[in-house]
Amino acid sequence: MRKDIHPENYRLVAFKDMSNDEVFLTKSTANTKETLEVDGVEYPLVKLEISRTSHPFYTGKSKLIDTAGRIDKFKNKYAKFKK
Repeated sequence: MRKDIHPENYRLVAFKDMSNDEVFLTKSTANTKETLEVDGVEYPLVKLEISRTSHPFYTGKSKLIDTAGRIDKFKNKYAKFKK
């Protein structure tokens, strides 16, 4: 195996699902500027729009999540073609 190709900065990181405020911890090298306190310990925070706790495939529930405002973006993009 080749040496020195894997990152050395693995650490515990808090991932937060913004659609249902679920937080889970896992090791990652993701860079982040925000932190979150979990059980009295400060962890780097990565915000997610959707995770296994809110995705319809895993939950079995269909739910429309328009966090990015896709409908508004579409209407604004094609408003110039209106007569």
